[in-house]
Amino acid sequence: MGLKLDVVQLLIPEDTNIIVGQSHFIKTVEDIYESIVTTNPSLKFGLAFNEASGPRLVRYDGNDDELIKVAIDNAQKIGAGHCFVLIMKNGFPINIKNQLLNVQEVLNIFAATANPLQIIVAESDQGRGILGVIDGNPPVGVEKEADKEKRKTFLREVTKYKR
Repeated sequence: MGLKLDVVQLLIPEDTNIIVGQSHFIKTVEDIYESIVTTNPSLKFGLAFNEASGPRLVRYDGNDDELIKVAIDNAQKIGAGHCFVLIMKNGFPINIKNQLLNVQEVLNIFAATANPLQIIVAESDQGRGILGVIDGNPPVGVEKEADKEKRKTFLREVTKYKR
């Protein structure tokens, strides 16, 4: 039995974020949908979930047809059983992450980002599984005082996450 590694580049449309996670069970799609719309009703999103047994379909839902299509395409490219892909706009992963982790079927979240995202996938005779992610690019330095001020301004004025 051999093992092959694959690097899968995901599509993240402009002004959107992506969450890639691992879940189990067919009711994942409905439960994640309900968790999102009760947490942030204005969030636009597409969700896709790869079944790992039975008919092994890509199950999907959402409230934006374009984002649903992107989520499905990304889930198919990953091809790993029991992974889910959520593409969202009008909000950020920080707005729903804790609620997602409280969904009974959700096991973990691999990435939540708007950065370029690559998924490292292992493939065996049985199937495919996510080993990890490459989220964005490597750092090029250490922040200076001016960078700290920009960060604080961003958090207070742009995102409104701090007072």
